[in-house]
This record gives sequence, structure tokens and C-alpha cells, in this order.
Amino acid sequence: MKIGDYLKEEQILLDLKVGKKEEAIKEIATLLKGAKEITDFETFLKNVFEREKLATTGIGHEVAIPHARTNAVKDFVIAFGRSKEGVEFNSLDSKTAKIIFLMATPKEKGLSTYLKTLAYLSRLLQKESFRNSLLQASSPKEIIDQFKKAEA
Repeated sequence: MKIGDYLKEEQILLDLKVGKKEEAIKEIATLLKGAKEITDFETFLKNVFEREKLATTGIGHEVAIPHARTNAVKDFVIAFGRSKEGVEFNSLDSKTAKIIFLMATPKEKGLSTYLKTLAYLSRLLQKESFRNSLLQASSPKEIIDQFKKAEA
């Protein structure tokens, strides 16, 4: 599964306005309101927050990937948010998150595919040059282009 194939310009926010985790997740989630993949927006958001309570989704290197497996979506969906100041996600390395991906997949779809996608995205984001390209991108299209380039 290639992330660049699922990212859409209208689901990318380059300047998050908030600094708290819950507000940041809500702001990014707003990009997905009305997305064809989401059947119940409120349940989707509730499930993301339930997952967030289990353990931090701040994976380090200024990256967070809040996510959920939920019956409130009918297909994999992803949104991207970027924060200049960073958002506190209680990351493993104690750094704030400047790059935030919000994603969900249906519960009935295979867990292994979802875990592989999370691991794949995490691996891509381990590369400092790739993270820097996302931090410096000047448009949503450029974010998508960076993924397509990295995934080629």
C-alpha cells in the first residue's frame, strides 16, 4: 500500500493552529469530514481518542500517527497536519510532533495490512531527509509529490 496514493490535497493542512494534542487531532480530523471513506464521523473521532488513551502515538523524531481501526470507516483513510511549533504527544523521545498523520481503517479489513501500513509509514518517517522534505513543503501537492518520490 502506497501512502501517496491515499493522500489528497484537501486532506492536508500545512499550518495547524492549535498546540494541544486533542485539538490538533480534531483539527486534522475536520479535513476528513464528508470524506467518502467515513460513514460516521463522530464515532471515528471517538475511536481515535480511545486508541490514543491506550498508548502514545508520538513515535519520535517530531512525528505522531494517531489512528484507529473502526467500523466508522469503510476504507483506509489518511489526513496530514503540520505544526510549526509542535504538538505535545508524549512522544518516546520527548519531542513535540510537527508532522502528524491521522489514519483509520475498517475493523473488518485485515489487521496485518493495517499494521504493515503503520510500520511502512513509520519506516519512511525514520529518514531525516524525508521528514525534512515534509517540513519544508510549501503546498499539499508537494507533500504528495514527496511521498510519490520516496515510494517510487
